Amino acid sequence: MRKTEYILQTQELTKDFMGLRALDNLDIKIEKNQIHGLIGPNGSGKTTFFNVISGILPATDGKVIFNNTNITEFKPYVIAKIGISRTFQSGKFAPRMTVLENVVCGTHSCTGIDILGTYLSFRTSIQEVKVRCKAMELLELVGLADSAERWASELVWVERQLMQIARALAAKPKLLLLDEPTGGMGTEESKRVGSIILQVREELGITVILVCHDVRLVTSISDWITCIDFGQKISEGYPEEVRNDPKVLEAYLGKE
Repeated sequence: MRKTEYILQTQELTKDFMGLRALDNLDIKIEKNQIHGLIGPNGSGKTTFFNVISGILPATDGKVIFNNTNITEFKPYVIAKIGISRTFQSGKFAPRMTVLENVVCGTHSCTGIDILGTYLSFRTSIQEVKVRCKAMELLELVGLADSAERWASELVWVERQLMQIARALAAKPKLLLLDEPTGGMGTEESKRVGSIILQVREELGITVILVCHDVRLVTSISDWITCIDFGQKISEGYPEEVRNDPKVLEAYLGKE
């Protein structure tokens, strides 16, 4: 029987904000090479979970274990360098750079190239050419290859979300945290993102944690799902099990 390998584990992970408990002794295990859905109503603690995992916020208590290493107190740049990359709900990007340059910047943590110095001095090298080629491949993956030379500020919301995914992948992560990647998208656009996420897992071998309000999408592509509410795990299992769990329905819809 195959031994289960976990790329990420949290142990009694807790985060307090001035008396408000956003994460409450949260134990979650993320299996390698899986798409792990993380769902819950607004304010349940999903983005806080990502912020603590990626080092943006310090944990109040508990542990974050990545590839058998305790990374609870690691800085964000160290966490990015060892293989955790993420996107943001707000669609963060550098507006005065092109789409391609934004994606190339995502490689900094894994190549050590001085991206800003490269563009200011117009230096080129074999490694830099390879980085740009890889960035173009990722833009092709998300459907933005034709927009590579556009200013990032010209992109509409959906395109910015796709660019974020390409930039996060440019860091060559082992674990990708996607925070509402389909926000503001229609049904067909969401399906396209779902296809991209499946490619990321199947072709690139990257483990994905997906936070998404589109429960239908999450249940259609996830191997395993965890539902949290008020920072606590209330349900976990295969997609159909979680979707039909009365505690999950109550969290989203309330009691009768």
